[in-house]
Amino acid sequence: MNKLTNIELLSPAKNAETAIAAVQHGADAVYIGAPKFGARAAVGNSLEDIAKAVDYAHHFNSKIYSTVNTVLYDSELKEAEKMIRDLYRIGVDAIIVQDMSILRMDIPPIQLHASTQCDIRTPEKAKFLENVGFSQLVLARELTIEEIKAIRNAVSVPLEYFVHGALCVSYSGRCNASCYFKDRSANRGECSQICRLPYNVYDEDGLILKEKHILSLKDFNLSDRLEDLLEAGVSSFKIEGRLKEVQYVKNITALYNNRLNEICKRNSDKYRRSSFGTCEYYFEPNPEKSFNRGFTHYFNETRNPKQKLASIYSPKSIGEKIGTVQKCYKNTITIKGNANLANGDGLVYIKNDELFGFRANKVTGNSIQLLNNIQIAPGTTIYRNLDKSFSDLLSKDSATRKIGISVALAKTEKGLRIDGSDEIGNTCSAFYPFEAEKAKNDQTDYQKRIISKLGNTNYVLHNLDNNAVSGLFIPASILTEIRRIIIESLESSQRTNYKFAYRKEEDKKAKCPYGNLIFSDNVANSLSRAFYTEHGAESIEPAMEVSKDLKNPILMTTRYCIRRQLDACLKEKEHNKIGKHLVLESNDIKMSVEFDCKNCQMILRKL
Repeated sequence: MNKLTNIELLSPAKNAETAIAAVQHGADAVYIGAPKFGARAAVGNSLEDIAKAVDYAHHFNSKIYSTVNTVLYDSELKEAEKMIRDLYRIGVDAIIVQDMSILRMDIPPIQLHASTQCDIRTPEKAKFLENVGFSQLVLARELTIEEIKAIRNAVSVPLEYFVHGALCVSYSGRCNASCYFKDRSANRGECSQICRLPYNVYDEDGLILKEKHILSLKDFNLSDRLEDLLEAGVSSFKIEGRLKEVQYVKNITALYNNRLNEICKRNSDKYRRSSFGTCEYYFEPNPEKSFNRGFTHYFNETRNPKQKLASIYSPKSIGEKIGTVQKCYKNTITIKGNANLANGDGLVYIKNDELFGFRANKVTGNSIQLLNNIQIAPGTTIYRNLDKSFSDLLSKDSATRKIGISVALAKTEKGLRIDGSDEIGNTCSAFYPFEAEKAKNDQTDYQKRIISKLGNTNYVLHNLDNNAVSGLFIPASILTEIRRIIIESLESSQRTNYKFAYRKEEDKKAKCPYGNLIFSDNVANSLSRAFYTEHGAESIEPAMEVSKDLKNPILMTTRYCIRRQLDACLKEKEHNKIGKHLVLESNDIKMSVEFDCKNCQMILRKL
């Protein structure tokens, strides 16, 4: 019999409230910022709040991963070490890291996951990280299906892959532009999002694009590619968005939960979810109703020169297409389309290659009254980037997640025997002293009705075996007490039986697949340097954050190509109007663009 693959849906959380909502809406695991040293510095969380998320998640066998994925300075190592011990103490399942100093700290055997900023693109690097003790690897978002397969064949640990959300234009988010120009390190959780700025683009002959967001990529959406990814070897599907609001996390988690459940149902001999419980939603998930810049498969499909990866008009949300302008008169427009519009909807349109937005003040059918007079030409496409009704719905309780339980009641000399079990595998038994009298009528349905009142718990009654007591009269108060005993016992059993996984042992003889580390390998402290030296690194260039001597460093390396975006690929068009040498300029930022056509890469440096 083939071993089933455990599938993990991994959702983001900016805080404990969002983490609990993610689990409630179907997440098998949640990643949340530690108190410090996370790659989203603005969303650190207290140990107390993380503990709340842990307690709720573990009810469903869902996991909590905490991000400790910045580069660390020598002065921070002791603090980071203590924090990791604290995270282990409160029950965090794993920490997501990029700084190898953590493998040289005196920490408990908590699992380590290799962050996306470890830049895992090759089988050799993946194998090395597995050998030194990482239990899960977050692959580069730029990888194709075939490249993922090659890594899968090289390692045995679970592979994690982003499937939805914002994309960093630089490989694996390893971008040094923010640090170089703004002294705000992306590797320290302080990215200034230089990729989202508007740029003038020049070639040898002058200006070819004016104030376009040429480095601002569309959002990832692989909701229709999940089976291909499973077949390639991915088992953890990650949603980006630790800065996103709870409504976003609810909607997108529900979308992927439904898709993965469908796959598991069709392939019950191959896949199963890694957590338990059934979700019921009070809304219909729709990715277009949450923040997005338009969607792309990125490089997860056969490379298509016509595929436009960037959202060059704006880095803001464009949302869903709802129709076209039919009429525009003073402060009123009429939309041709089938969308149900509401007061307060946020609407946008593109005019002269710029994105403009407005709010619907008063809606009557497809007629929208605005607060201010605007002129929009008939035929203009209108998008909705805020569906007020949908957002309001998700602001409330929008889902339940319940674990199925079975209960058996029997009469003994001591009174009533109570046996309970849940779908996770937890069991409980108890006795309740009670002298039951014979009932005048059959009590089967009555007893089930009382026992099944589990509304405020994480459980739902799937089966009640009460044949042995159906002829006995048991007061509602006693049945209610029995119900309480069952739930408390199963909850206690789940806490006791929850299985933690522990860190893999480091192979001290594992050889680093590259002998010379450059500044973008992000070595910023003595312990990280020691780690790489012990594993065979011959030279180690310090990270930009601690070095002032870098000569014309590479600021971004991207698989995305401006030339392809502009239909000017040097490989596919012998002659085009765009010169070979490009320059990007946005106020005080000026970068040269180099094209490594052999490897299909683009390199940006300071000009």
